Amino acid sequence: MSEQISRLLLALPVVILACRVGAALLRRLGQPPVVGEIVTGILLGPSLLGRLWPQAQSYLFAPGVTDHIEVLGQLGLFVFMFLIGLELDLGHLRGNGRAAAVISQVSILLPLLLGGLLALGMFDSFAPRGTDRVAFVLFVAVAMSITAFPVLARILTDQGLYHTPIGSLAMACAAASDIIAWCLLAVVVAFVKGGAPLESLTTVAMVAAYFAVMMRVVRPLLVRLSRWKQATSGGEGQEGTVLALLFCGTCLSALLTDAIGVHALFGAFLFGVVTPRRSAVVERAAARLRSVAVPVLLPLFFVTTGLRTDIGMLAADPVQWLWLGAVLAVALVGKWGGGGVSARLSGRPWREALSLGALMNCRGLTELIVLNIGLDLGVMNETLFTILVLMALITTAVTSPVVRALGSSRQLAPAVAR
Repeated sequence: MSEQISRLLLALPVVILACRVGAALLRRLGQPPVVGEIVTGILLGPSLLGRLWPQAQSYLFAPGVTDHIEVLGQLGLFVFMFLIGLELDLGHLRGNGRAAAVISQVSILLPLLLGGLLALGMFDSFAPRGTDRVAFVLFVAVAMSITAFPVLARILTDQGLYHTPIGSLAMACAAASDIIAWCLLAVVVAFVKGGAPLESLTTVAMVAAYFAVMMRVVRPLLVRLSRWKQATSGGEGQEGTVLALLFCGTCLSALLTDAIGVHALFGAFLFGVVTPRRSAVVERAAARLRSVAVPVLLPLFFVTTGLRTDIGMLAADPVQWLWLGAVLAVALVGKWGGGGVSARLSGRPWREALSLGALMNCRGLTELIVLNIGLDLGVMNETLFTILVLMALITTAVTSPVVRALGSSRQLAPAVAR
């Protein structure tokens, strides 16, 4: 067995078990597991382990080993993005369409505007040499407007709010926000990769055509396939076939969008969107994918992010902490303030409006995915990456305590009913 494989076989259980322990510890403090996993990933990187025990970090995460870890983590991300698309139930919009449209649009547009203005001031300090100013501003603006749909759902479930009116409205707002944000990100990625405006427009048009084909051709085929498999369900073999088809479809869709010129994760997300819901055989196959991707593969993405995050870079320069404060201020005003005020203007009581704003301010894993895309594209440097990772961690960590402080499910649910 090669030395590289031996190190990989040691690094994998260290990362996976450490993330499980971190998630369990933060869970006891009332936080969603993703907060513990993000913190663990950062601690395994240069921010802590690299400073306290650099020999151990260099042994566990040697360049060849991290390449394998990153590939496995990317596979986990593809499955996770497929699951986000699959679980993006627009049924939440029924009865909440008007309020969700207003709240989601304001909680996207205000962070976009404030983030764009902030990015103009950050460009000289945080944009790598040769980066286009417009690309940098657009990316930072989109990064500031993200809401973590799956983490929000977990918080609502933990607090007993998922099946209440406020839970339905929050999920509707997050669903609409997610669609808008990913579409905007696809446009920004196309702009960064395409360069010339005409090439960017061509890429966007190709993505629109691809989505149309997915909806009009692939989705009907998947519906027929799921019905046929449901009718001829024969146990383990049938479910295994559906699982394999979903995984292969996710990979191929990711490959096609990457070839078009937008990120591969967008293709995995689109495949999840067009996959039929409320099919027992699809739900069982998706549950089996989740059972492997979330506890085993996603922690590898967190440590990859942690290896890119170095809080020590901020400690060496007090000015960077001021930038972190500015980023946090824009994040809070844009998402929490925009979501809360728009909910209040839509006729919601203040308690509910502030809770909705806090929920829309939750960024979680989705933000980390976007930030890693930006770093891979070379749109920002590692210092800004670290600042934005800390912003994602802090805004996610404050969501549960804030919603809890604003009132229990018994207090919030009647407020919505009024």
